[in-house]
Amino acid sequence: MTARTRFQPPSERLAPMVSHRLLPLTFVLAAAVLAGCASKDAVTTSSVPDDYRTRHPIVLTEAEHTLDVPVASGDRSLTLAMRDNIRGFAQDYESKSKGTVQIMLPQGSANAGAAAALRKQVRTTLVSEGVPNKLIIETAYGAAGQGDAAPIRLAFIATTAKTNTCGQWPEDLTLNTMENKQYYNFGCSTQANLAAQIANPMDLVGPRGMTPIDAERRATAIQDYRENGTDD
Repeated sequence: MTARTRFQPPSERLAPMVSHRLLPLTFVLAAAVLAGCASKDAVTTSSVPDDYRTRHPIVLTEAEHTLDVPVASGDRSLTLAMRDNIRGFAQDYESKSKGTVQIMLPQGSANAGAAAALRKQVRTTLVSEGVPNKLIIETAYGAAGQGDAAPIRLAFIATTAKTNTCGQWPEDLTLNTMENKQYYNFGCSTQANLAAQIANPMDLVGPRGMTPIDAERRATAIQDYRENGTDD
């Protein structure tokens, strides 16, 4: 029995060939259109320079460290709390500065006489905590406008680790949200807290020198290794 072959018109025979050839071209055109749309509006977030350490860097700068000692108009002696605060201030000075310490007394206020009477006790407390007497300077400031609340102010200047002022909002938070960028104030408080916790600001400049070795401890460690160590 002879097999019969169905006659196919030329259009049917060419259709599969045409469709297979056009398929890759269609994908290429579609990809090009999508790429064009993406390059127009899309933003690669990893390419946006956005680092809170750059916006709020920790820097070393001179800063005034102060302590206000409240004085009532009837005070004639430092209280225990006052002495403790002054001792803490002196310890802070010892760890941060070798410069002068100012004792600033109010003038023109209702408690100016009481502040003058406490001046010697303040100086004595500072000296007892290690502040050299020759580095203590007594000055006065006008306090007529402060009524009876003018304090005795202690101050010294030292190199301090600080960052810029927090709480700045120069940009509208509703703008550029599609770029997933950090807002300007982001990370500022973290940097400020880190700077405040740095006991020695010079640690930001470079490492400290090595301390001398403990020869006795080293000999003990070597002896323990000789007695208990194993060779592989």
